[in-house]
Amino acid sequence: MTVANIGTNSIVTLREITEETVVAICKLSDTLSEQHQKMVAPNAISIAQAHYNQHAWFRAIYADETPVGFIMLYDNPEEPEYFLWRLMIAGPYQGIGYGSKAVQSLIEYVRQRLGASELLVSCVEGEGSPEGFYAKLGFKRNGEILGEEVVMSLAIED
Repeated sequence: MTVANIGTNSIVTLREITEETVVAICKLSDTLSEQHQKMVAPNAISIAQAHYNQHAWFRAIYADETPVGFIMLYDNPEEPEYFLWRLMIAGPYQGIGYGSKAVQSLIEYVRQRLGASELLVSCVEGEGSPEGFYAKLGFKRNGEILGEEVVMSLAIED
């Protein structure tokens, strides 16, 4: 994978995955460390799951014109809670702020959903956990456990 010349000033957007971009988005998973590969499903699996779940909303994350990650939301407009199902930033692009910008864009998307009151996310605990990342964005543990993961929530203001 060739690392693009992008940086902290790059514009981060969430874009639909197309026939032309799906392979590149799937290959981003190969850039993760072994530790991170254990914490998030490969993008190919996520995209396949999304195609079989009517409530999956998924997008590629771009920095300028470079694909840098993947995000997926459980989006059921009949429920006030939305769930950040997957977030993946390719290894070479971690720590630059793209994940934060992508989640902030997702929060704005959820705010536009009629009746949305809360955005949830779950994550594993321990070394390498993204819990601190989500806490910096305003998510707080809500006391729930999902499998072996802690659940965090963010209130969505009207």
